[in-house]
Amino acid sequence: MTTDQTTQSLTLMKRVGYWLPVIAMIILMFGFSTDVFSGQNTQSIIVRVIRWLGFDPNSRAALRINFIARKAAHLIEYALLAALLYRAFRSGRSPRWRATWAAQAMTVVIVWALLDEYHQSLTQSRTGSIYDSLIDMAGGSLALAVIYLLSRRREKAI
Repeated sequence: MTTDQTTQSLTLMKRVGYWLPVIAMIILMFGFSTDVFSGQNTQSIIVRVIRWLGFDPNSRAALRINFIARKAAHLIEYALLAALLYRAFRSGRSPRWRATWAAQAMTVVIVWALLDEYHQSLTQSRTGSIYDSLIDMAGGSLALAVIYLLSRRREKAI
């Protein structure tokens, strides 16, 4: 193997390393879209956790808490996906912020959010919701806004 081939091989391995967390996150999110994580199933888990914390929620409170937790999960998981995608598109290159990388990350977030809700509509105990897709997109936008603000802050410090 020549020096150029070794360098190219290392660069390829480094890039693969940036994309593996994205792939893992998408696989995890696909699992979250199955019947196993339906509202009924997550509510029973949440109620157990709340009871373990020493509270005894009534059914109305449990429904409300479950709803909020599920929507927060949408926001957080898509924020994490957007951050991982941005990191993968950036692949360690400078500068820290490029609108192109953010646009690429957001495009994948939008497509995956819509596909995720479509997948949920095909399961027995779940339904797809455009509102959930909008929450997903908001999570992606939030993460990219934070990345932008942090990159601007670092540029000013330099």
